[in-house]
Amino acid sequence: MEFSTSLKLNHIFRRLYHSGNQAANRYLALYCRRNRTPGNRVGITAGKKLGKAVVRNRVRRRLREIYRIHEGRFKPGHDLVVVARTAAVDASFAQLQEAYLALAARLGVLREDTP
Repeated sequence: MEFSTSLKLNHIFRRLYHSGNQAANRYLALYCRRNRTPGNRVGITAGKKLGKAVVRNRVRRRLREIYRIHEGRFKPGHDLVVVARTAAVDASFAQLQEAYLALAARLGVLREDTP
């Protein structure tokens, strides 16, 4: 992730859950909020409901890769938290990618000038 950093602090996650904009679909829930930095901060959550550690880590790796591939399409200056839902475990990479970008577009964090 060239232009972004990871979110690691619990109080920032909680702030996003309570006061951020949110959108959800079958596979993911996305929370976003403006921050006062020139770059984005991204956090990924995969709860124990998804399965054992191997399964959760696979879902996290896929979501991290989707963001990395499309990082240039995101507007800078946002905190993003992606929460994986149980359907994300059985979803293909293409389905997760489509779901992720659809949620980002719904929340208005994608740039209009990029395809």
